[in-house]
Amino acid sequence: MNSLPLTRDLVLIGGGHTHALVLRSWGMNPLPGVRVTVINPGPTAPYSGMLPGFVAGHYTRDDLDIDLVKLARFAGARIINGYATGIDEDARTIHVAGRPPVAYDVAAVDIGITSAMPDLPGFTTHAIPAKPLGTFASRWDTFRAQADAPQIAIIGGGVAGAELAMAMAHSLRDKQPTVRLIDRSRVLTALGYKARQKMLAALTASNIEIIEYAEVTEIFAEGVVLRDGRTIRSDFTTGAAGAKPHDWVAEIGLELHEGFITVDANLQSSASEVFAVGDCAHMPHDPRPKAGVYAVRQAPVLFDNLRAALSGGTLRPYKPQRDYLKLVSLGSKTALAEKFGTAHAGPILWTLKDYIDRKFMDQFDTLKPMAAPKLPRTVALGVKEALGDKPMCGGCGAKVGRAALQTVLADQFGDDAAVVQPGQVMSTDHLRALTNDPVLMTQIAAVHALGDIWAMGAKPQAATASLILPRMSVELQERTMTEIMATASEIFAKAGGRIIGGHSSLGDELTIGFTVTGLTKKPITLSGAKPGDKLIVTKPIGSGTIMAAEMAGKANGADVIRCLAHMVQDQAKASTILGNAHAMTDITGFGLAGHLRGICDASGVGAVLDLDAIPLMDGAQALATAGVRSTLFEDNRIGAGQISGASMDLLFDPQTAGGLLAAVSARSADTALQKLHDEGYSAAVIGEITEGSNIKTR
Repeated sequence: MNSLPLTRDLVLIGGGHTHALVLRSWGMNPLPGVRVTVINPGPTAPYSGMLPGFVAGHYTRDDLDIDLVKLARFAGARIINGYATGIDEDARTIHVAGRPPVAYDVAAVDIGITSAMPDLPGFTTHAIPAKPLGTFASRWDTFRAQADAPQIAIIGGGVAGAELAMAMAHSLRDKQPTVRLIDRSRVLTALGYKARQKMLAALTASNIEIIEYAEVTEIFAEGVVLRDGRTIRSDFTTGAAGAKPHDWVAEIGLELHEGFITVDANLQSSASEVFAVGDCAHMPHDPRPKAGVYAVRQAPVLFDNLRAALSGGTLRPYKPQRDYLKLVSLGSKTALAEKFGTAHAGPILWTLKDYIDRKFMDQFDTLKPMAAPKLPRTVALGVKEALGDKPMCGGCGAKVGRAALQTVLADQFGDDAAVVQPGQVMSTDHLRALTNDPVLMTQIAAVHALGDIWAMGAKPQAATASLILPRMSVELQERTMTEIMATASEIFAKAGGRIIGGHSSLGDELTIGFTVTGLTKKPITLSGAKPGDKLIVTKPIGSGTIMAAEMAGKANGADVIRCLAHMVQDQAKASTILGNAHAMTDITGFGLAGHLRGICDASGVGAVLDLDAIPLMDGAQALATAGVRSTLFEDNRIGAGQISGASMDLLFDPQTAGGLLAAVSARSADTALQKLHDEGYSAAVIGEITEGSNIKTR
């Protein structure tokens, strides 16, 4: 609930080290009235300091990654999973692929750098740059699991390339690797004499072959070609040289230095409302190398200056230190330390580096989850029980349970949509927001509302929107409404319908709903299932549990992003494929068991479910086993009635924008299933309709 209206938009482009720390600080001390958005291509941001240790096998991928989804939840920010492709400084909007522009009052850019290696002929097809780190880490994970006597070529003989070479050699030491470090001049020229000598000795001890004064001119599947005509064999080629700014930065219209955003001592660009930090920024008044330590130490200054810019306060300058302690991994658990020209190496320095890196990452693993609201000292009887022990879920997890609705609605409780007149059906649905992103929430709510129409075998016709926006300024109302209506219009147009009107108001939190009509010659209802029919679902289940865990800071960010992707997958083609179903519904608030009970009761049949065949969303079963449940779980368990045999909590998990559940004839099930798979649905046959009225599991 927002106690004060939202009046300003702060947008963080990129999930780099500085922005990660800013989000953490924001969660502990937010500025009232500010809506925060973070845009990043992926749910995680790898920590560069631990990459060599990960490559060497000392750390897992989970150790390496900052979970931006958890961090955004802690900060009260919306996270947009996508690539920023440009900034319109005049309109103060940020362009992100596949969605309407994102407006800002103040923005900050922390997108790091990319590699110039793809400019080499064949590099994009046959090699992998060391940056971005996430992509590199995934490719390396796959390679080392399959490698056998591997040949590895690393282009770029700087500190980063040497670290990777020794890490790779250590990781593959039992597989007789050949690791070559290639540079167009001398290797390790950025180090002082003492440090360079120790690094060269470490490279020799790791059996790294150093190839100097050798320019790579082409990459092919089996290796690299040098300008002098030599061919170097390689099964895994990477580039740790030639770092450059992202291409789209050049189109922003800001002052640049060799493609990097020029910033002043306050970290402001030539446009005062746009800040830049980390490797993508250049400080002409006090130039510093591209090193993570500077990004980390910029964080408190950026945090203070963003708050000042949004509240009319005074900015303060960032003053970088003259030098810093460089800790370089040497493959095994030993490290090199250099500062002010002195250099030392040994296992104790690895222990120090490991301590520093883990301490940095621990900041993001100890975030306190969202707490249940505190009760006044004296409340009415039953308030504590009604409130529960955790915050209310969003989406279908916030709905009234099946048992209560069945009791109250009696004869009116039934099919997904009502037949208005022959050939036309109508349904209405709305959702309490489960994400702070209006665009994503609109996609989910639209697909969810259309589900009732698709479940009747109908084609969408027209829709009206019903919106409740959080209290916000007129300007933010316009921005939010623009995002919502542009998204809704696109989704309904794709489905074959259109938005014809609606209603909006302000309230405590974002709620989005649609009333939809559809056209069909013969509605598919709940009441036509026959013994022997196969039960088909078109999406995996588990969204209620995952989103409940996400609210509590317990869900893996990647699982959350995949869960949301399942929600926004429409069911238009699935509805057509299942057009001859005897009975059909969509799996939403009542969960799989509750909606199956609806088919069984209406059709006068029973069912048997094969628990092992039910598709589950990534991470859902582990969370359910750990006791994570949606707030609607218990109501759904009661509403589903008695189920014989083994049980599974996810049967009662409310699904937001869930898949279709169809009873189809046994002879057509295999064909329908294959067509669904061909269209990209994670569909499965999960059981069959039986005589009687009982639902059983096996």
